Amino acid sequence: MTFARLRSLPDPDHLPALDAAYLSADPARGLGPHDHAPRILLLYGSLRERSYSRLCVEEAARLLQRMGCETRIFDPSDLPLPGAPGDDAHPAVRELREHALWSEGMVWCSPERHGQVSGLMKLQIDHLPLSLGGMRPTQGRTLAVMQVSGGSQSFNAVNTLRLLGRWMRMITIPNQSSVAKAFQEFDEAGRMKPSAYYERIVDVMEELVRFTILTRPHAAQLVDRYSERKAAGVPVDAASDLSSIAIAAQ
Repeated sequence: MTFARLRSLPDPDHLPALDAAYLSADPARGLGPHDHAPRILLLYGSLRERSYSRLCVEEAARLLQRMGCETRIFDPSDLPLPGAPGDDAHPAVRELREHALWSEGMVWCSPERHGQVSGLMKLQIDHLPLSLGGMRPTQGRTLAVMQVSGGSQSFNAVNTLRLLGRWMRMITIPNQSSVAKAFQEFDEAGRMKPSAYYERIVDVMEELVRFTILTRPHAAQLVDRYSERKAAGVPVDAASDLSSIAIAAQ
C-alpha cells in the first residue's frame, strides 16, 4: 500500500530546546527486547496552517527518533465523516488503519476547544475500530496523551483522551503534557522554545518508550479476554495457559 498521508518531519535532527547532555538515548535499556525500533504513530487535532498540536507532535517525533524510535505522523486533512457512505473504503481511512496496525504505541495531541478535544481528533479515533478482520488496531498498544490550549493550563482534553484510550483498550502511560498559551511557546520557525512545557514533553516521550518496550513481549497476553475467546470458540489450552498450569501444580 502506498502511503500518501504521512507528513514529513522538518529538521528531524535539530532540537534547539533540548539539552542533550540530560537525555537518555536509550531510556528503555534493560526493560525488554530491542529487536527492532519502537514503532510510534502520532496524531494531531488541528488543520490550521500554524497548528500547535501538530507542532507539538513534531517536537515529540524528533525526540522519539533521537531515542531510537521509528515514527509516522498522519495527515488527517481528507478523512470523511464516520458513517458517511463508503467511509470504510476511503483511502484516508484505510491508510490510518494501516498505520495503527503497524504501530506499537501512539501519541495523541489535541487542542482544547470548548473544554474538550477537537472534532478532528475525535474523528481520527472514531475511524479506528476495536477489531478489523481479526486484527486489533489499538488494543495492547501504548499511548501518550497531550494537549495545547490558547489560554491558561487545562487538562480537559487529556482527560478525554485518557477516557478514549481506555475505551480503545490501550495502555495509557501515567505522564501527560498540557501546553498553556501555546502561541507563546513556539518561535517564528515553529520550533518550541526551552521551557518547563518542553521538558514535560521530553519526560512523556521517555516514559512512552519505556512502557512500549516493557509491554512489547506481553502486549497480546495483556488483552487476552475470556469474552473474546468464548465468542471466537477458542477454549483455553491447559497445556500452555499459565493459570491452568499453576492450579494443576497445587
